[in-house]
Amino acid sequence: MRNRFRMTTIGVLAGLGVLVAAGPAAAHVEVSADKNRAGATDVTLTFHGEAENPSGIKSERVVLPEGIAPADVTLVKAPAGWTFQATADGFTVGGKALASGKDAEWKVKVAKLPDGETRLSFKTLETYADGEVSRWIEVEEEGKDEPDNPAPLIKLKPGPSTAPATASAAPSAAPSASASAAPAASAAPTVTATILAEPVSDEGSSLWWLWVLIAVVLGGAALATMLIRRRSTPPAN
Repeated sequence: MRNRFRMTTIGVLAGLGVLVAAGPAAAHVEVSADKNRAGATDVTLTFHGEAENPSGIKSERVVLPEGIAPADVTLVKAPAGWTFQATADGFTVGGKALASGKDAEWKVKVAKLPDGETRLSFKTLETYADGEVSRWIEVEEEGKDEPDNPAPLIKLKPGPSTAPATASAAPSAAPSASASAAPAASAAPTVTATILAEPVSDEGSSLWWLWVLIAVVLGGAALATMLIRRRSTPPAN
């Protein structure tokens, strides 16, 4: 009995030790979006930082993923007394340290989420009043286990893509235009050929003999006139 009680006590204490050891690792900074589609505009992101240090959270520094510029992010809500400041690669919210054990929650609005992205990680540095910094900066890879210090992650649905439809419409329109223009182009030579085929040149070639005949007649008349004049003129003595 004593051995069984001793083994049970050891098991309980070991279990409590595992829970205590896992406590700090379970704390996270998480993020969610009110619009979960790639390319969405005016999206509100809500961040939640869990407190794991009794001194209280003092600030949260967020590094934006590629495709979101700091200038496109504005503050919506933060803990009382906290301010928002854009940085070169993201933004920081912070101020007076929160009460011991109180989680930090803040909201920002993003002008537009990147197109073609379905996973966005927001690396976050959580700073406490005593100077301790929790680094939630490990990017979780799809299909793999969550890392020890995962960066806040949102998963997005693929956004609608109109590019393929536009691209396919252009080629279909081009043949139509060329097809409609083709008859007009082929019609031009036909009309020209018809005009050139008018019997104008034939008429000119068929009348050349008439001009020759007129010239012969006129020449003959002139010759006859000269002969008549010579005969009618008396010879000189």
